[in-house]
Amino acid sequence: MTATGRMLLISGPSGTGKSTICRRLLEDDRVVFSISATTRQPRPGEVNGVHYHFLSREEFRAKIKEGAFLEYADVYGNLYGTLRAPMDEAIAKGLIYLVEIDVQGALQLLTLGVDGLYIFIAPPDPGTLRERLSGRGTETPEVLERRLQKAEDESRESHRYDHIVVNDDLERALQEVRTLVGLNGSPAS
Repeated sequence: MTATGRMLLISGPSGTGKSTICRRLLEDDRVVFSISATTRQPRPGEVNGVHYHFLSREEFRAKIKEGAFLEYADVYGNLYGTLRAPMDEAIAKGLIYLVEIDVQGALQLLTLGVDGLYIFIAPPDPGTLRERLSGRGTETPEVLERRLQKAEDESRESHRYDHIVVNDDLERALQEVRTLVGLNGSPAS
């Protein structure tokens, strides 16, 4: 099977390796990454149109009224959304449009009936997830526990996805995703 234009949505709890899998998928020229829009201010080093589409609240709200977003949400006072036009353009060219999004956003797209392949990246077990998150050394014990609780809550929604890929071995999990989306033929890169 070879890839044809479609949306590929990847989500799952923090610490499951979904960002690493997405970075590896982007090594293939047939995959285009979804760049989210946001109203938050750019962080040092972030470039408009590369890391995010940075919009004013007024611009963002105008795009909501136009129906320009597949989904959007208010996250801690800033608006974030997935623009529809770049996806339509990529799919029309026969490319895979990769959307890495949180579980809440994925469920919103599923509820809206947005066509695509929905893959949930899961940890092999809660203990491994705890090790991965604590190994980062970036969270206080309280934040770690909140992340683990959120991961448990998100995992309860995994049955709503087309496929669940357990990331017990990065290369195996990456190959499984590539197979599911039809990227096993020769990449264009």
